[in-house]
Order: sequence, then structure tokens, then C-alpha cells
Amino acid sequence: MSRLAKTPVDLPKNVKISFDKIKVNVEGPKGKLSMAIPSDVVLEQKDNKLFVNRIADSKQARSNHGTTKRLIENMCAGVSLGHKRDLEIQGVGFRAAVQGTKLVLNIGFSHPVEYEFPKDVKVTSAKPTEISVEGVDKSLVGLVAAKIRGFKPPEPYKGKGIRYSGEVVRRKQGKQVTK
Repeated sequence: MSRLAKTPVDLPKNVKISFDKIKVNVEGPKGKLSMAIPSDVVLEQKDNKLFVNRIADSKQARSNHGTTKRLIENMCAGVSLGHKRDLEIQGVGFRAAVQGTKLVLNIGFSHPVEYEFPKDVKVTSAKPTEISVEGVDKSLVGLVAAKIRGFKPPEPYKGKGIRYSGEVVRRKQGKQVTK
């Protein structure tokens, strides 16, 4: 049995959870999330702890066991605290601005790049070189951040581009001119 999935999910006090055999719903102060439960996983609630158990011992059941437990933990954290991903823009003249539901990026192309983000995600740009992606659903926050980074990933020679906050980009030396 998975060592991580054996541990119960601690439910925060401000989170309400309801489930049946096919679906789990989590509701908190930041919003609501729901997820389909695999057929070989069973949920059981005791006090403010949620236990995830598997019915079979097949390879797929073992995979679903740990994944379901982690996804429910992420849902509980999202509706109570929220998830956040920060991005940095590095490069001379590179900047970002939020206009309504669009993120406008000037990142060295001949035209500004416009990205319309989903309504479930909040994208802010406090400084022209910083972007913050916040939301309830961790996978959606990560997907939006990855799409924004994908417009201009950091290049290894000068380090210009969009990177995650704290990301280390390995730099290459470049050409050497010999006489």
C-alpha cells in the first residue's frame, strides 16, 4: 500500500466536503471544486479526516489511490487558501500589462502578444516585469502559468525571456572570437 495515500487528508475547518461513489465536491471560502472518483477508490470520512482506500490491488488501482488522495488535498488547499504561481520577465524592454481579461506581453516580437486567460484564474501584474497567476484549481493555475511562460521561455545565452520566480536557468558560454 502507498505510504503517502495511507495517511488521511486533514480537512480545514472552513472546508465542507461531500462525496458519493462517483464524485467528490469540496467547498470553501475561495470557491467550489468537484472531481470524479475512480471506480477502484473509496472515500471514508471520520471527524475532520478523509481516508482514501482502494478496493483492488491492481497496478491501476494503486496508481489511482495515491493520485486521488493528492488531488483531494490540492482541492482542499485551493478552496481554503488558494494556489499562486509567480513569473518574472527578464530582458530589455520586455513588459507585461493586464487589460481586462487579457494579458498583453511585449517580449521582443514585432507585435504584442495577447493572451486571454480563463475566468477562473486571476492574473495580475504589479510591476511590468512580474506576473502573478492565482486561482482555486492548482492544475489550471499551473497550466495558465506554463502557457504564459511558453510564449518566450528563457534562453540559455543571455537569460532573456519569461521564467518562474526562483527558476535557475543554466547559462551557456557562447562564441569565442580568436585572432
